[in-house]
Amino acid sequence: MAVAIRLRRTGAKKRPFYRIVVTDNRTRQGGKYIESLGYYNPITPEQLEMDVDKAVDWLNRGARPSETVRSLLVKTGAIQKWRGVDEETAEAAE
Repeated sequence: MAVAIRLRRTGAKKRPFYRIVVTDNRTRQGGKYIESLGYYNPITPEQLEMDVDKAVDWLNRGARPSETVRSLLVKTGAIQKWRGVDEETAEAAE
């Protein structure tokens, strides 16, 4: 079973609110999901909350994030943690 990490849209018309979910990639966009990792609210002020440890665990299991979720994973530091790059080394590289 191929697993994807993607956004699931909720919220009202013109007021989007997204849940970051792990799902089978064959299910439809608003369908059932395996686990919720957090949420993303793009409306001002931008809010992003994600369980980084769960995200890293799913990445280790082979889940493939969508493009948007990948950028959110970078913002939260989950990609760096998954690759084994600690924050001090990343700051020194910059």
